[in-house]
Amino acid sequence: MFHLLSTYTTESVTRGHPDKVCDQMSDAILDACLEQDPQSRTGIEVLGSHGTLMIGGEVKTKAKVDYEKIARKVYTDIGYEDNLEVLVRIAEQSPDIALGVDTGGAGDQGIMYGYATDETPEFLPKGVVYAHALARRLEKIRTDGTLPFLRPDGKTQVTIKNGIVVTALSSAQHAEEATLNDVRKGLTEHLFGPVLGDLSNIEVLVNPTGRFVQGGFEADAGLTGRKIMVDTYGGLIPHGGGCFSGKEPMKVDRSAAYMCRFAAKNLVANGYGKKVLVTVAYAIGRAEPVMIEAFDDSGKNLSDIVAKHYDFRPRAIIERLKLTRPIFRDTAAYGHFGVTGRSWEAIEKL
Repeated sequence: MFHLLSTYTTESVTRGHPDKVCDQMSDAILDACLEQDPQSRTGIEVLGSHGTLMIGGEVKTKAKVDYEKIARKVYTDIGYEDNLEVLVRIAEQSPDIALGVDTGGAGDQGIMYGYATDETPEFLPKGVVYAHALARRLEKIRTDGTLPFLRPDGKTQVTIKNGIVVTALSSAQHAEEATLNDVRKGLTEHLFGPVLGDLSNIEVLVNPTGRFVQGGFEADAGLTGRKIMVDTYGGLIPHGGGCFSGKEPMKVDRSAAYMCRFAAKNLVANGYGKKVLVTVAYAIGRAEPVMIEAFDDSGKNLSDIVAKHYDFRPRAIIERLKLTRPIFRDTAAYGHFGVTGRSWEAIEKL
């Protein structure tokens, strides 16, 4: 049995947050590999820090990919104009790992979780939905010119108490000439109001330090996989620890987490529970999971239903969710779940 807290806080970040920049670069490289070779094996890690970018990891692919060019394009697409020194250190994937993966086994050991709740149309907790909605809109009002003083880096956060938003926060990078009053007035009118509606009973916090001019890699290092709670369920349920970005789907950190979400969402959508948690675990090189468990919020065991309807062997997941397509860069910001059109978000009749 599991219960969400009556009071909790969740956060999101914009595309320009340094960690998310790295996630998008990792997934853009993955997409480029899959576009030419759907059987590519990748584990791409990106580190950005103060004018320097390092692209590392392991790849096994027939694709011819210019890693530096892809990373630079992601950077400028987001809206950054400073030049980066780029180092590329990509090695071939270990043949020891390939022994198990090439025969259909999991690309690593680990534990993955999937969750769904009926409290929102997205089948996600309300705080997760609001945090991402605020981050998406913060990006939109920057790029569409509504608030031209905004810059790419930014974070959002909401606190929920008994299902109601009580505090909303945004830290938004801005131009040197913009005053704190400009930012607060602009975000209250164009960000918080449109997303949250009536703000009279909500504590709204904007740039609590009073100034946020330096952002991105100029202000902070970024690293692939450091926003796993933003990517998933806001820290409200367990996380196995493995990140998603840069990993092709034989790496069950990603694909099995998607399958767990797919199963949990469909159990809720088909009336098996108001809230459902699904968890699975693997041994590296072995196709069959070592564990599959599922429970609803009352403690009812749904594991047999999951086992009946869902095949958690890596190749079966890839086939069912169509995960060899170059679809992953789009997942690398604003959460991997609750977005219409993604195969693991489809609702099917059980």
